Amino acid sequence: MQKPPSPLDAALLADMESKGIDVSLALSILEDYNAGMYDGVKAVEATGVPRVDGTTVIAIGPEFSYTLSASTAKSRLAALGLDIPETARKRGENIEFPRPALVEIGERLFPRTAYGVLNGGSATSYADKKKNLAFGAQALAALAPVFDSLADRCKDKPKGLTPAYIDPDGQAGASFLALKARARLLAAIRYVERYGDPGRAILPLFQMSSVGNDAELAKAYREYESHPFLAGLSAKLRLMTSASVSGTASGSTAGAKKADIHETVRFPISREQAACAFATGVQPMICAYTHSSEGRPKRVFDRANGEANSAIALPGGHGQCFRVLASVLKSLHALGLRYAYLGNVDNIGFLPDPVEIALLALSGEPAAFDFSMRTAVDVKGGILVEMAGGRRTVADIGPAISFEAVRKLEDEGASILFNCATGLFDLDWLVPRIDDLARRLPVRFTDQDKDAGRYAQAEQVTWEITSLLPSFLAFAVDKYDRFIAAKLLVETLITSGIGKGDPRLPPEISAAQELLYEGLARKLSGPYGLELREGKWRALEEKKT
Repeated sequence: MQKPPSPLDAALLADMESKGIDVSLALSILEDYNAGMYDGVKAVEATGVPRVDGTTVIAIGPEFSYTLSASTAKSRLAALGLDIPETARKRGENIEFPRPALVEIGERLFPRTAYGVLNGGSATSYADKKKNLAFGAQALAALAPVFDSLADRCKDKPKGLTPAYIDPDGQAGASFLALKARARLLAAIRYVERYGDPGRAILPLFQMSSVGNDAELAKAYREYESHPFLAGLSAKLRLMTSASVSGTASGSTAGAKKADIHETVRFPISREQAACAFATGVQPMICAYTHSSEGRPKRVFDRANGEANSAIALPGGHGQCFRVLASVLKSLHALGLRYAYLGNVDNIGFLPDPVEIALLALSGEPAAFDFSMRTAVDVKGGILVEMAGGRRTVADIGPAISFEAVRKLEDEGASILFNCATGLFDLDWLVPRIDDLARRLPVRFTDQDKDAGRYAQAEQVTWEITSLLPSFLAFAVDKYDRFIAAKLLVETLITSGIGKGDPRLPPEISAAQELLYEGLARKLSGPYGLELREGKWRALEEKKT
């Protein structure tokens, strides 16, 4: 390890190194802050919020169709090796693509679309009691018995390995990552049944992990190869595609050109159809800094949980993904991948959507993002706003725009489109520019008050990439289909129906709970291929007893 750029107490330095903190990176961020380099990163000044116009903000519903000039549509599909679907309709000089045509286009692009998750942090905020008071002390009290039984189990674990839902019998359900791997296998099997073997991986998986959780994730993936939700599907897919992958473990570097891969990247072979083969970029850890109440210059926060010379290891925000995943995305692109989905691991609704893939392909835009109408439970995340000059961006509540400002926009009658933390990128556009975008993405410092103490966290927010794009598509989607997220453990409990009918739950939370649980049930019984039996969600293929 390089020597840090400024002196630290020897005991603190040893503590930071023992916790896997990249000391040089952490102190360079600190020095840049104290030198005023981030003073220009201000809160977003929103002039308003965009409306759903059908062109740049598109509402995708059951009856949705998309119209494009025939010459443009044919040219863009031909470049992808696709024909106009038979279900498309000629309308003069234009072609109308109803939903079935869009689904076919998007599905045919599954072998050229990667499915990635941001898995870079541990569940520190997720199970933190102070943070879980966001919905009020009474709400937490209503959920306390289940919350208390799960909090210790979730705390400090990789978020993706925590339960994504609670079974009706009160037991913890499958993890977020197990569900996503299952949905990907089911989608791949359906692809082969409809279109045949493409000769390459279908919806290949990739992720951003961190030095703090990568080993634990890798261990879980090895175990997931025999997971009851995954093993049978993986074997079926291998048989259907005759994909014999001998001697290749999940996340191995077999088949990759090592000269093209950064040392923090693990890359599975392109033909891999295993249950959990993730191409991986490993995020370094930085530290917490002193709270703004202590003034300038900032220092390394060295009193974690009240202990002297004790630092807190933190990821630098999911926005670091554009640096950490650069080698992964470049390698995927070199293997012939054209599109890449990227989303937060804690969103059950985040799955590859063929309609969205088709719309991005037909539109020629560089990227697209999901948004839904903000509800009472959407208190942590970003919203779509307009700034002076008409540019649009995602402003993260807290780091970039205050909750009071959001309330003010709503009081003025605006319908707030809440970021679903789902992005779809055209790699032809992104890959040549990714290094520059990673450097230009803003770094924001936010004060935290958690069980470990009062400190400041430095982070880049993934979805502020929208401010650096020349343009993008915004999809207005059904929250209860595409954004069943869990930033906090109480959200997982509410979504799972825990505490239903308890008068201590605020009325707006009770109303949202009904819709969230219905959405959860639709997802689990739909793309995740589960059914509810004897108080537990079970795989459809599981032998009934």
